[in-house]
Amino acid sequence: MSDRVKRHSSSRSRETGDARRDRWKSHRAARREEFVEAALRALNEHGPDLGMEHVAAEAGVTKPVLYRHFTDKADLFVALGHRATELLFERLIPAMNREEAPLPRIRKSLSAFFEIIEEYPNLYRLLVRSTFADRKMDADIVAEDKEVIANALSALLGDYMRAFQLDSGGAEVWGHGIVGMVQNVGEWWLERRTMSRDAVVEYLTMTIWAAIDGTMRMNGYVIDPHKPLDANKVVKLTSNPLIQEREA
Repeated sequence: MSDRVKRHSSSRSRETGDARRDRWKSHRAARREEFVEAALRALNEHGPDLGMEHVAAEAGVTKPVLYRHFTDKADLFVALGHRATELLFERLIPAMNREEAPLPRIRKSLSAFFEIIEEYPNLYRLLVRSTFADRKMDADIVAEDKEVIANALSALLGDYMRAFQLDSGGAEVWGHGIVGMVQNVGEWWLERRTMSRDAVVEYLTMTIWAAIDGTMRMNGYVIDPHKPLDANKVVKLTSNPLIQEREA
């Protein structure tokens, strides 16, 4: 009897320990998120060259407290990059998958991207530079996101081309070309601001549509840009390539 009581007591102790560890893990994750949000605010005020002291001050803690949750500046940089990816995908995925006509669908997808870089210009500059407080970073989060989006867009274009019984071999070239163009224009616009956000989005929308329209006409198809297509293809977009492969 006493042995059973001891075993039961030991089992309950282990469960309590596991629960305690889970709560502590959740608490640390929540604190990291709070500090990342503080870093976003500090970045907006101090620019891409902000220091850990700026982040600590914005969060209302000391630097040692901050270093309990981030091993170094690089760790915080990566966390900022992941947050940027979440912000972008939260707006880009719904825009890309709207059941609308081709032209407004393209326009709203582009608008989602330009809204993000306009709202978080210093975050975008920081990630493009891949440096944090003069330290070069190993991870290129912008390049990783660009690859994910380009691959997803290539799959989307390939689906549409096959739906029209066209050769989809060029979909990957097309997808990567569009993403590269949009990123380059975004960087140029962010620094120059020689036109409004709506204007640059409209120029890009018409450029991309002209390529689509021209390709379709060469193959004997005329598509009304203001009329939804019969088949609404959707893109599965995630920051985790392994998840993307499983969902494909």
